[in-house]
Amino acid sequence: METSWRPILLQETDKPYFKTLRQFVAEERKQGVVYPPKEQEFAALHLTPYEKVSVLILGQDPYHGPNQAQGLCFSVRRGVPPPPSLQNIYKELRDDLGCAIPPHGDLTHWAEQGVLLLNAVLTVRAGQAASHGGKGWETFTDAVIQAVNAKPDRVVFVLWGAYARKKAPLIDTTRHVIIQSAHPSPLSANNGFFGSRPFSKINAALREAGRPEIDWQLPE
Repeated sequence: METSWRPILLQETDKPYFKTLRQFVAEERKQGVVYPPKEQEFAALHLTPYEKVSVLILGQDPYHGPNQAQGLCFSVRRGVPPPPSLQNIYKELRDDLGCAIPPHGDLTHWAEQGVLLLNAVLTVRAGQAASHGGKGWETFTDAVIQAVNAKPDRVVFVLWGAYARKKAPLIDTTRHVIIQSAHPSPLSANNGFFGSRPFSKINAALREAGRPEIDWQLPE
């Protein structure tokens, strides 16, 4: 785990549920394929140090197809076609800010600028969506959200879809900003995601608080 997060989450990782969770994931890896690879389970925390977080985008579950998940919500490795939800995120980004749609699905550039790309569940069994839900990851990632909420500087929390919006009570809106809409999935994008302009809203909220804006244009 990225060093700046370690002391902040130390109490959480010492709890019995977390040790049980780690044993469960280790056993799953022995018995079959689990995504993302072990070294990328905490990639969101590795790439975005605690002190740098200015935006938190919440996903639900890692991609469960071969070579897709890389530990960042909505992101896939280079060389893997962007999944439909990410394609819709790119379309909204183009319509919102005029950003060119990149030929890949790697969102590392956002993470390195302070966008915490956090899934609620950090692992999944290959080919079985939500197979690691309810095992303890949600308790851990709620603690991550609460830790970010404790930051004194404004953070913009992005909650797409009903699942993510359930986390709103964890966020103090007197200090922070919540941007929410329908999920970018093809099942719901036309019901309030397209046209929601989240990226310009994020940058406006950061600018208002005197914080650096995000460069949303992904490099090729």
